Amino acid sequence: MAVSLSFLCISLIYIVFLNIIYFNKEHIKTYETNIFSKLLVTNLIGIILEFTCIFSIYFLGPESLISKFINKIFLIYFLTFAFLFNLYVFNVVYNKNKNKYIINFNTLSYIISIIFIITLPINLYYKNNNMYSYGLSVNVVYIISSIYVALCILLITVNIKKLEKKKCISILVYIIGTFIICIIQKLNPYLTLTSSMETFVMFVMFHTIENPDMKLIEQLNIAKNQAEKANRAKTDFLSSMSHEIRTPLNAIVGFSTSLSENPSLPENLKSDVKDILSASDNLLEIVNGILDISKIEANKLEIINKQYDTKKMFDELIKLTKVRIGEKPIEFIIQMDESLPRVLYGDQTRIKQVILNILTNAVKYTDKGKIIFSCNSIIKDGITRMIISVEDTGRGIKEESINKLFNKFERLDEDRNTTIEGTGLGLAITKKLLDLMNGKIVVQSKYGEGSKFTITIDQKIVENITISLDENDNSIKEDLDLSNKKVLVVDDNKLNIKVATRLLEAYKLTIDSAMSGEECINKLLEGNKYDLILMDDMMPKMSGTETLNKIKEDNIFDGPVIALTANALTGMKEKYMESGFNDYLAKPIEKSELNRVLKKYLN
Repeated sequence: MAVSLSFLCISLIYIVFLNIIYFNKEHIKTYETNIFSKLLVTNLIGIILEFTCIFSIYFLGPESLISKFINKIFLIYFLTFAFLFNLYVFNVVYNKNKNKYIINFNTLSYIISIIFIITLPINLYYKNNNMYSYGLSVNVVYIISSIYVALCILLITVNIKKLEKKKCISILVYIIGTFIICIIQKLNPYLTLTSSMETFVMFVMFHTIENPDMKLIEQLNIAKNQAEKANRAKTDFLSSMSHEIRTPLNAIVGFSTSLSENPSLPENLKSDVKDILSASDNLLEIVNGILDISKIEANKLEIINKQYDTKKMFDELIKLTKVRIGEKPIEFIIQMDESLPRVLYGDQTRIKQVILNILTNAVKYTDKGKIIFSCNSIIKDGITRMIISVEDTGRGIKEESINKLFNKFERLDEDRNTTIEGTGLGLAITKKLLDLMNGKIVVQSKYGEGSKFTITIDQKIVENITISLDENDNSIKEDLDLSNKKVLVVDDNKLNIKVATRLLEAYKLTIDSAMSGEECINKLLEGNKYDLILMDDMMPKMSGTETLNKIKEDNIFDGPVIALTANALTGMKEKYMESGFNDYLAKPIEKSELNRVLKKYLN
């Protein structure tokens, strides 16, 4: 008796604290945690009932109806705990909706057993401070509990491979503990340790699988994995979308460019073609913006640093801005610091994108007046701090709206700016790119009068220059005679081949085509000679990269091979050049980039 009471006192103290700790913490509400909550409360009630049984027999005697009734209630507790634990195990192995036959069997057997416990007789033994219960009611509880334990063993045996290790531990503790207690009570019926054993099971479960903090962490990890999976799916979708949009856009831009350069085209049609090219540029800008923001959010956008020519970069920015200003009555004022080093080390593509986004916004929201584009530099310890500012006399921004500028898809003053095209991604991308490059942006604005955007970014000064500084105009003349050169265009899309052919015809090139990697290899094996190959990458059966590897492996062409692809995600140029391509052209094909490639490899 003394041993049983000692175990009961310790168990009561622990289960009280366990209930307080568990129910005072936030926990995930699932079917599994709901059963565990019931098990905790049931175990607490069971220990209190066991104390009540002992005291009722001690004070009222074993023949008292009240003592027998309380002992029957304790038997119902014992059966309830076994029933709930069985449901818990079933839910861990499957879920509450699967195999309802087992759940219905458990529930039915539980209800029938309670009826038997209430109606069948129970006997109580008490002598020399030793007491225990026996009789038909007790036998029913032992039989049904044994069936529940056997069912638990069956469930975990059949599904052992898919169960988590820590969940198996709790179930095994319960099963082994039940067997040990049954053996002890068979040998010494005076030792009542059932409730204490169940408290120990609760202890193990709480510290392995049902701790609310651990549950929350587990749920957070699941949510994190799902988010990462969704992000990967989104990136794959956007990559595919980019390719699919760029393919027809390549045709629109290519044919429109050819038409715009046709001297016999009527003036009214030239204006229409110009509008088509402008709309195509806007669409391409939207696609690029969505791809960039997606890569930034997925932490997959890399800053690729290399040497670049600052004069060339700013000249290109100025030319692009002048084109966008067009016929607007805007004075474009340029103020460049002559002390700015000619060659710097950084990600020219991203810096150019950032500055162009600011300049484009200034042109969009300025109807007349002036735009001042300035760049100053502060040089110290081999680092130049570029301070680039764009000031305009445009519509301005309300003070309370400045903080919203860098939010995704945020467009301010929609009622005033309904005619302005854009997605509201430009400044969001600008801010994130500057963060990646450790740069900063400051906005000053007066509503109705204009705005000033100032960018500061540090770049390394290059001492050992490895890039060529071409002072001449990089454009290639249209009347340049390349009639002695032959180019092979490899693409699985007939329309893409037609576009490339139309653009290349202006250079008097001899043009051949192949619609697959296999056809390209066959043409080379047949002895056809080419000065340049433009190769699409995303082709069925054999990709452009695989075709190139086969060409090099068989040593059947030693001239330049250019990747011509709609896969224009950031970093793809470097990837293709690492794969063995000499250069890279993105679809839709930009005339300036085509000029650069032809001049570099054929002129």
